[in-house]
Amino acid sequence: MRRTLIIILAILASLPSMSQDIEEHREQKKQLEEEIAMIDRQLKSTGKKREKSLNTLILTRQKLEAREKLIKQLDAEISGYDRSISSAGAQIDRLHIRLDTLRKYHADLVLGAYKTRDNRVWLMYILSSKDINQGLRRWSYLKNISRSIKEQAEAIRSTELELQQESARLEQLRAGSMRTRNEREKERKVLSSEEREANSMVVKLSRQEKAMQRELRQKQKEVERLNKEIERILAEAVQQQKDGTGEKVDYALSAKFGDNKGRLPWPVKGVVIQKFGQNYHPVFKNLKMPYNNGINISAAAGSTACAVFDGVVKQILVMPGYDQCVLVQHGEYFTFYCKLKRVYVKAGDRVSTGGRIGDISLNEDGNAELHFQLWKGTAKQNPENWLR
Repeated sequence: MRRTLIIILAILASLPSMSQDIEEHREQKKQLEEEIAMIDRQLKSTGKKREKSLNTLILTRQKLEAREKLIKQLDAEISGYDRSISSAGAQIDRLHIRLDTLRKYHADLVLGAYKTRDNRVWLMYILSSKDINQGLRRWSYLKNISRSIKEQAEAIRSTELELQQESARLEQLRAGSMRTRNEREKERKVLSSEEREANSMVVKLSRQEKAMQRELRQKQKEVERLNKEIERILAEAVQQQKDGTGEKVDYALSAKFGDNKGRLPWPVKGVVIQKFGQNYHPVFKNLKMPYNNGINISAAAGSTACAVFDGVVKQILVMPGYDQCVLVQHGEYFTFYCKLKRVYVKAGDRVSTGGRIGDISLNEDGNAELHFQLWKGTAKQNPENWLR
């Protein structure tokens, strides 16, 4: 019984390592499904504005990208199932071979015990030994033959139990693989439908080239004004720190901020619709968008921007196209929260990680849209490299 328990524990111990790969893909799949659901909620909230909205096209493409990643995760999960099924099948084959060997050996033991069931036969068997050592070995063998038969019977039962459990696990793996394959096919059909929808939107939006170019020129002016003002403020702050005329840099806070690269919380839960750096127009691919010193995050209406780390509110600006902007200093680092319709802080306030900065303004679709920047001194950073 003890041996059976050891075998069962060994099987259970091996299951996490064999299924870990599948579980990791499931967790990543869950995150992608949540992102798709979030985008769907934002798209549904836009109502009749959807067909003419550039942001709607961007959101739709973000959803397409997330769904493509989801399909890749499903492919990886299926591969994990295939590897586990192959491993389980090989183990079952080994167990069958082992079981056949154990049964044959057990049968031989039982037959030997039957033939020597008469004590006189046992005595003749021992006396016919070549020497005393052989006699002692034969005597020991005969003495323990009953125990050996019991051990072999226990080994057979343990192997049969292990075989049953492995067979059951194999069936579970096959069923899981089939469910995942069906899910993948469903996602592929949805992806195909969404691709057609995105292409239809591109056709409709391409008819508005002149209006979009006017909008882009206006956007360029707004971005340039914002960038110049932010760069001026940062250059002035850094110079004051060097001259010793400004506030002293909290280097301990800087170190903590730097240590959290890749682990900072997002200022709002949403989807990045404009990435850091140089981007191109989503419809007219040869048309450059204004250089983005940060990222634009689309979120649900009514969302609030929160501080990504402890710091001090340095300044609050009002900029055309960006509403209110809050600058928070974290030692050598600075974060900007723009497109706020209402602000909950003032210059000099200390904020904590997750603390409310302000309510986010709505874009043309009726969704909240936050413009977020992160700087180290006067060097702009890609916020996505810092956020978890």
